[in-house]
Amino acid sequence: MLIYNGKISLYCFLASLMICLLLILPRITPSGSCILDHVSWILPSYYIIINVFLLLCFRGYDFQVAIRAAFIGFIFSVGLFLADLAPPSYHVFGWYMCFMSFFHYSEFLMIALTNPRTLSLDSFILNHSIEYGVAAFASWVEFFIERWIFPDLKELTTVSLVGVLLCVGGELLRKLAMFTAKTNFNHIVQSVHEEGHQLVTHGVYKYCRHPSYVGWFYWSIGTQLILVNPVCTVAYTVASWRFFHDRVFIEENTLLHFFGDDYYQYQKRVSTGLPFIQGYKVEL
Repeated sequence: MLIYNGKISLYCFLASLMICLLLILPRITPSGSCILDHVSWILPSYYIIINVFLLLCFRGYDFQVAIRAAFIGFIFSVGLFLADLAPPSYHVFGWYMCFMSFFHYSEFLMIALTNPRTLSLDSFILNHSIEYGVAAFASWVEFFIERWIFPDLKELTTVSLVGVLLCVGGELLRKLAMFTAKTNFNHIVQSVHEEGHQLVTHGVYKYCRHPSYVGWFYWSIGTQLILVNPVCTVAYTVASWRFFHDRVFIEENTLLHFFGDDYYQYQKRVSTGLPFIQGYKVEL
């Protein structure tokens, strides 16, 4: 059952997507194309109207949830418009915007569904870290510089489609991991063994110890393949690998402390799922 703040986020996310009906109008009405001629001012106007409405309807924490969900939904909408209406070399940036926005919103929604006790504004992961923001900005800079110098590079559809497959697969695996772990999943590595925290070894956890990290790892690489960003594809692969290498080491040290021999035996049976990452090993 979706909790109240989860419902608020869902309604606001979907409300921002309603503007995408403009993409359907040209297909079903003769006058639809005329509306699309003015999309450059209709989009921001619609977003302003939504924000005013949210400001009137919500206060405090509810407003913070609503404004973030509406913003993410708006980014998804802009991505759809770019993918459909922009020049061909900008289409993949529209795809990228859709995958990025869906990832961040679905993180919040999944926590609201499976572990509402831990739900917070941080569940959107919009403020994940300074490094995360810098990496995203760097990918945008690379895309627009290369698009300006080598516009044909951004029309390598085969490369972008490989990125789409990685993003879809990574997103699906991560959300399956969250749904399987439910209240045992948390965005923050826990240092205290709370009551009810159990070791999850079924479902996707039968095949790798850290399916949520595996999904995120390949999703992050996929975003750069979608953009056909050769520099950031390599940089994201290296940076993501180092991040998860350190994260898994710290987390498994904690899990061995929590679950002892049960986790040790689980380590022996199942790999981390991440390439060349062994995790924390107990020396016997």
